[in-house]
Amino acid sequence: MSELPERTEALVIGGGVIGTSIACHLAEAGVGTVLLERGTLGSGASGATANVVRTYFPNDARTGGLAARSMAAYHAFAERTGTPLGLQRVGFMVLFTEEEQVAKFRRDHAAQQAAGVDVELVSAAEAARLNPLLDERTILAAAWSPDAFSCDPTAIVRGYAAAAQEAGAVVCTESPVTGIDPDGRVHTPAGSILAENIICAAGPWSETVGDMAGVHLPMTPEPTELLLADPPAVPFTNLPMTLHPTRMRIRAWKDRILVGMGRPRQDESREAWLQRLARQLGTTYPALEGIRLRRGWTGSFDSSKDGTALIGRDPSRPFFYATGFSGTGLCQAPAAGELLRDLYLGK
Repeated sequence: MSELPERTEALVIGGGVIGTSIACHLAEAGVGTVLLERGTLGSGASGATANVVRTYFPNDARTGGLAARSMAAYHAFAERTGTPLGLQRVGFMVLFTEEEQVAKFRRDHAAQQAAGVDVELVSAAEAARLNPLLDERTILAAAWSPDAFSCDPTAIVRGYAAAAQEAGAVVCTESPVTGIDPDGRVHTPAGSILAENIICAAGPWSETVGDMAGVHLPMTPEPTELLLADPPAVPFTNLPMTLHPTRMRIRAWKDRILVGMGRPRQDESREAWLQRLARQLGTTYPALEGIRLRRGWTGSFDSSKDGTALIGRDPSRPFFYATGFSGTGLCQAPAAGELLRDLYLGK
């Protein structure tokens, strides 16, 4: 952990993919930058993902545009930072079970293409070819986007942090923010630092950080859990990340299947949720019926009211924010860093 300086021009709070991207872009633009992370780098929401970056987001071409911009940056990441991401194409598929879902895709398709998103409508038979575990009789059609890649989120965080430090930024881990004074003095257990500008990229803790500074950030943490299914009896050679309308998503994880479907509802026990997930899994993917689901990992996403990111500046004080990515921060981190840098520099 670096020693906390007495003051800085820009103080970034949060050391996940968003915060390290912002710190890197600011430092490379010549801005004196300090990053504070409450734990270790990437230990928050960035460490509780399915490790996939993609460009297609149903009914959300704006996010798709930022993701497409970010995807280009990820393909150039190793050259820029010296850190390889191990990108491997897996593809991303969204299943449609109702005619209205297909109609919405068609209405949104032109906007997606204009945003630079490569996605097309495929038949149920083609969807089953792309995902051999799928029972094509359970769907009407699917959206298929080849621009989805497995990656290593810790490498993204590590690469951005190293590039930020190379450009002069100071990175302080194990430094949770405990208070923010009206003059911009930020307190941590290791001491305090006077910041001319504060940038909140604290993920699920952003609302708390905002409250300390007297800034309301309308977002709430959303718990999520990912499970690992035992290897299926029917081996698979390829398996894209696949999203069902119930929010159930699966992808290959070595010889296993990674499964997610949010968390139990408020009135639902974990056991009832697991049973509901298992039933849906067995219906959509017959080869996985009755398969054992084991604990994978849990975490919280910083969810905004409408599921899209909040990137901006408070009009009354030098407090910037990039939060509320609702689980899509990994896909947008490079673009978010660029946008926050340009906003900071008045561009």
